Formats: sequence, C-alpha cells, structure tokens
Amino acid sequence: MGALLRREGLYSSHLAAWRKAREQGELAGLEPRKRGVKPKAKMVSAKEHERVKREKIRLERELEKARAIIEVQKKLSEMLGIELNSPEDEK
Repeated sequence: MGALLRREGLYSSHLAAWRKAREQGELAGLEPRKRGVKPKAKMVSAKEHERVKREKIRLERELEKARAIIEVQKKLSEMLGIELNSPEDEK
C-alpha cells in the first residue's frame, strides 16, 4: 500500500481525509447515476391547479366585459354616425 501511495504521490493523510468526507456524505456526487431519460417535472399540485382555474375564470369574465364594452361602443358610433377604423385599415 505504501509503495502504491508513493508512486502516485499520495499520503496516508489523503486517504484519511477522503474517508472522512465519504462518511459525511461529501462524496455523494461521485456515486454512479441512473442513466436514461430523466423523469418529468412534478405534477402541478392540486392547490396550484385550483389557483390557475380561478385565474382563468376571472380572465374570461374580464374578456366578456371588454367584448360587451366594444359592442356598446360600436352601436353608439353607428347611432352618432362616427366612422370607426378597423385594425385592417391601419395597416
């Protein structure tokens, strides 16, 4: 063992330090890893799913309000004889 350590330029203190690091779990990165495709990210939690669902419902309500306002604006402009520019006219 001593001849091997001398040939490789190592000291017995290196072995003691490596053993101590292994016992403390510092060398866990050197363990073999499972190969292949990595598992997908965790499924969204039920709490997060409910939050997103509520947000979607809120945004849909806002969209309906905006559409109603646009319809009222169109009808008002027709009544007053004001011509509205459509998005195609601006191009």
